[in-house]
Amino acid sequence: MKGIKSSLTFKKHLAFILVILFAGELQSQVSLQTKQFKLSFDQSGKLTEMLDKSANKNYLPPGETAFLLSVRRKGKMINPSSMHWKSQSSEIVLSFIDKTAATIKVDQQPDYTSFELKQLTNAADAELILWGPYPTIIGDTIGEVVGVVRNKEFAIGIQALNIKTLGGYPTAESDIQPSYDVFAGGNKVDVVKDDLDKQLYRGDVARHMPYGSSLQAYCRNRNKDRVIENWSHARYMAPAYKDDVGVIGSKLAIFGVATPQVLNVISTIELKENLPHPMIDGVWGKQNRKSTESYLIMRFGESNLQEAIAFTQQAGLNYLYHEGPFETWGHFKLNSKEFPNNWSSLEACVEKAKAQNIKLGVHTLSNFITTNDPYVTPVPDKRLAKVGVSQLTENIDEATKEIAIKDPGFFNQFENNTLKAAVVGNEIIRYTSISAVVPWKLLNCQRGAFGTQAMSHKANDSIGKLMDHAYQVFLGNHELDQEIAKTIARLFNETGLMQISFDGLEGCWSEGMGDYGKQLFTKAWFDNLKPELKGKVINDASNPGHYFWHVYTRMNWGEPWYAGFRESQLQLRLKNQQFYRRNLMPSMLGWFSLKAETSIEDIEWMLARGAGFDAGFGLSTSIETIKKHGRKEEILNAIKLWENVRQHGLFTEAQKLKLQDTKNEFHLQVNASGEYELLPVYNSYYLHEQKIKQPGEPTYSSFQFDNPTASQPFAFIMTMMNERDNDPNTSFEDLSISINQQDPLLLPISLKQKQILYCDGKTIKLYNSQWQLIQTINKPLPVLANGKNDIKFDGKYSGENGGKIKIEVRAKGTPETLK
Repeated sequence: MKGIKSSLTFKKHLAFILVILFAGELQSQVSLQTKQFKLSFDQSGKLTEMLDKSANKNYLPPGETAFLLSVRRKGKMINPSSMHWKSQSSEIVLSFIDKTAATIKVDQQPDYTSFELKQLTNAADAELILWGPYPTIIGDTIGEVVGVVRNKEFAIGIQALNIKTLGGYPTAESDIQPSYDVFAGGNKVDVVKDDLDKQLYRGDVARHMPYGSSLQAYCRNRNKDRVIENWSHARYMAPAYKDDVGVIGSKLAIFGVATPQVLNVISTIELKENLPHPMIDGVWGKQNRKSTESYLIMRFGESNLQEAIAFTQQAGLNYLYHEGPFETWGHFKLNSKEFPNNWSSLEACVEKAKAQNIKLGVHTLSNFITTNDPYVTPVPDKRLAKVGVSQLTENIDEATKEIAIKDPGFFNQFENNTLKAAVVGNEIIRYTSISAVVPWKLLNCQRGAFGTQAMSHKANDSIGKLMDHAYQVFLGNHELDQEIAKTIARLFNETGLMQISFDGLEGCWSEGMGDYGKQLFTKAWFDNLKPELKGKVINDASNPGHYFWHVYTRMNWGEPWYAGFRESQLQLRLKNQQFYRRNLMPSMLGWFSLKAETSIEDIEWMLARGAGFDAGFGLSTSIETIKKHGRKEEILNAIKLWENVRQHGLFTEAQKLKLQDTKNEFHLQVNASGEYELLPVYNSYYLHEQKIKQPGEPTYSSFQFDNPTASQPFAFIMTMMNERDNDPNTSFEDLSISINQQDPLLLPISLKQKQILYCDGKTIKLYNSQWQLIQTINKPLPVLANGKNDIKFDGKYSGENGGKIKIEVRAKGTPETLK
């Protein structure tokens, strides 16, 4: 009996052990499900399934190996060797070959699954942890900033759930995400030709891969000082940053949903995970058409605000934006002529504009610090960013011009070193170069630079190389940047401003934390806004970021300074529309410049692009410029008309496709019944050049215009382009235009350089270069027939230098009524 009992006991124990082993094996096969998506991992921790449940389609590429999380130690990425699921606590435990383990808390929500690193063996020694990369076979649309890849049916995305979890891959120790830079080669006009047919990615939270795409995020341990390559410096001191307690607490969401539901799911994630969730008039900013509102950019102050408001109202716009109101950046003292009582004057302007339903905004350069700011002079702030530090090797007095230092490594980097400035104690010292051999010396020093005090210093005193920018400014370290961000928030809280562009956010790279620094900056601003402003202030930038995506209203990049109205950065603006769409962001066209010479046709060309892409714009001008413009009423009224129709969503998708084409021109009008009508405009350009011929030999030019629409009175725009600018002696007279053998249109005028002869199909007007009316001519106009039209153009030049007449022929097509 004893032997039988022992045998039974043994069998029971064996069965119990088998149950445990079997249960453990089941628990090692982890599947996590939402309503539409299933993630599965095998017992080694490898990702085995990214399943669209409704279509039963696995989006994991065959043959690709991926893990939920990896750890980097001593420069080597270590993948897990096993995974265990603790069902009672909803935790995954990953074991690694170096005998360490990671515990990850899992929260399965209906639309997404979140993962939070709760424990990690020897966490202080981990350099970083990496979420993913998670490979997918989706290659249609890669949202490199928002972290979503999608095709027509399904989307897979990740979202960093706290700011220290950086979207992207840790390719660079600087944590600056890879990005296309149109200015990298010094070209500021536009995208280079070789890139016209490429997707220009600006980050890699999602990355295009040969098999489709990948999604990735990481969190770096910043508990130690590091020397890194940063912002054109081969050596840059990245100070320790311990406030975020390292990699523990890094948190990520993963989701898969039907493509049309992506924004709704991200909105849900923002709300449940306490991410920024800006609301404009009760609607989430990423889904609110008002996020694309256009605005007028012009200088204003207490004395002339009303004029600026009146122009803004006439243009039908709600936002008036000051392009640069500050005398200093850092403390943000306002221009004393425009705002004599500093912030109080700006507050008075905001209140006056608000009473007339206009919101004011201001432009700044984020953490850029002007050299006249109190952070620099007369006593430099200890928190100015430094490339690195060394020590003096000799005593110096206030007159010493060659300063010996122990290590030149941080000081002899000149690629991004505009001000060549160092700080010792309370003195800023500028230098021109460094000695070629030991003893290392800063040469040709300017003592007491930027209004600081030249003074004596002792050997072994610390000397820091100040970080600067080509805009002739200094930058802050993390602590100072946080203070500056809070100062900008306080400016908004105290004045009631409602719009800002965070230009120059790359300045936050001075902290040595890359994109983490710039996102901490914008978060500090956002978090310190008072409740009635938080989420309601329109904010944009040209430098995106994954966490920043939740803060900003929109991106807005495109500058007007480098070519003509239509040409300056045109291809970049079009590329940006692709960028906005693939990253689920409101669209903007960037800035355009309204000058006194700008034509109504150029303005309607811009407005048509805005309508096509459903994109707003910033129109940079001045009160003086608008006053000079002879057709300001028409221009402001056109802006109001187009923007009203766009904001009400009256353009059809088919119309938007045509409006997107920069070669197409349109006119928008209101008919006699009060209905909006969109008319295509067909145009061609010709040149009539001065000809030297035999006496009596014809001098006319022949052109052919193919009119695809109905017959109509001849409409044209003519300008003279003299061989020499501002040549007063050359003019064009006795103009004659003949169409299809009709009686010629004879115009007894003298067309001079920079004058415009303009016919809208009703009357002929002569304008100066600023569209101020010189003369009106009422004459019967020849008719353009449908189809081919033979045009003969003639006239006489006076003067010896000659010139060319540029002729634009225009015909309006059949109107489409908008409903």
